[in-house]
Formats: sequence, C-alpha cells, structure tokens
Amino acid sequence: MFYYVYLLQSELDSGFYIGYTGDLKRRLIEHNKGYNFSTKRARPWKLIFYEGYLDEKDAKRRENYLKTNQGARLLKRMIKEYLFNHKVEK
Repeated sequence: MFYYVYLLQSELDSGFYIGYTGDLKRRLIEHNKGYNFSTKRARPWKLIFYEGYLDEKDAKRRENYLKTNQGARLLKRMIKEYLFNHKVEK
C-alpha cells in the first residue's frame, strides 16, 4: 500500500493545503465535499502535486517537513513552472 503526501490548490482563493493519506482519490473527494474543517471554506480544490511512500511514517514526516518554511520553499521550487504558468503568488 502507498501513502501519499499531496498538495491541493483552492480554485476559490488559490490557497494551498498539504496533507497525507492512504487513499488519494477518496481524500480529494472528501475535501471537495466539505468533510474536512480546514478545507471546507475554500472549495473546490484541485490536486496539483503528490508523492508516494511505502511507509506511513515517511509520508507523515514529509508532510510535516513541507509545512515548515524550508519545506514550503522547496515545494515552490519543485512546482516552479506550474506556479509561473498559473500566476499564483502564494
């Protein structure tokens, strides 16, 4: 089984959300149906990036890292072309 660290972007306000899950499709549906308090206000969401891990602890560690300032800078460099082409300033 894979565990996924993912990055969502709000189509409402262009904000971002980072999370991890064992079922990426189900989790995206849950975010868009408003089941998550943290993402309910900024629906709809689109998946713009994800990574797969074989170990859940590795996925959780990566999620926590990407939520730090240093991790956010790395993530922005990783998706630099997407951000440039979609004129996202966040």
